[in-house]
Amino acid sequence: MNSALHLPAGKALDGPYAVDVSPESAGWGFSCLRVLELPPGGSHTFGTDESEWIVLPLTGGCTVTSTDEFGHDTFRLHGRDSVFGAVTDFAYLPRDARATLTSAGGGRFALAGARCTRRLPARYGPAPAVPVELRGTGNCSRQVNNFAAAGVLECDRLIAVEVITPGGNWSSFPPHKHDEHRPGEESVLEEVYYFEFEDHDGTPGLGYHRVSPSGHGRGTDVLAEVRDGDVVLVPDGWHGPSMAVPGHHMYYLNVMAGPDPERAWLIRDHPDHAWIRDTWPHRPVDPRLPLYTAPERP
Repeated sequence: MNSALHLPAGKALDGPYAVDVSPESAGWGFSCLRVLELPPGGSHTFGTDESEWIVLPLTGGCTVTSTDEFGHDTFRLHGRDSVFGAVTDFAYLPRDARATLTSAGGGRFALAGARCTRRLPARYGPAPAVPVELRGTGNCSRQVNNFAAAGVLECDRLIAVEVITPGGNWSSFPPHKHDEHRPGEESVLEEVYYFEFEDHDGTPGLGYHRVSPSGHGRGTDVLAEVRDGDVVLVPDGWHGPSMAVPGHHMYYLNVMAGPDPERAWLIRDHPDHAWIRDTWPHRPVDPRLPLYTAPERP
């Protein structure tokens, strides 16, 4: 088992970041994730360097400024109270810029990033524009907030989505992989899973996450009990299922990037489990979903 690829809460702590996963620390080429916690009135400044970034509020709101040789941009993010309560707005930041986050009320903010070559303009992502997808049926039902999916938001390499799995359900199933370059069939993407759980009467939630070897790359093999703030790195392999224990909804943020010339999420299902997709049209979606929808456009 590659236990080093499961980072329990606190293990990826670095300076101001509760989570700091870089290409160097992960041992790969592109995908990055930071989680920044700010007290009321707090602020943090960082250089985007050679990566593009998305500032995604997990709790709370903030003001984001981005400055580079092309100008200055300011975005006010309304944010949300909880990842289990609402779709959030976000800000895209280009490479080679200086960014500052300031939060009047405090909060927790994900910085999803990817090394890139193209500089794209800074911009605001409104919550009403985020497509909310219900994927799977029965106990494979989950909700996907496709805020930075390929085909939704223009990025150079970064792909990022949020997944909410109701308590007792399985997601990232059937197990799938994206560790071979097969034009039109499969893309090469490094992936980060960042987990949060809804508690019940003060009792913390938990779940389980599996990655099994595909015969490519590092031979990744992970079976982890995951809790609030945990991270699992997926450089290769069949990943899934992610299982939420009954009574506790599970949230994870997926951050992906890779070397392929086309920015695309192309996956191959595990041949032993691909048949499960054929059962989905004959079963209803879990009635607990959607947990919420994107707000209406004004």
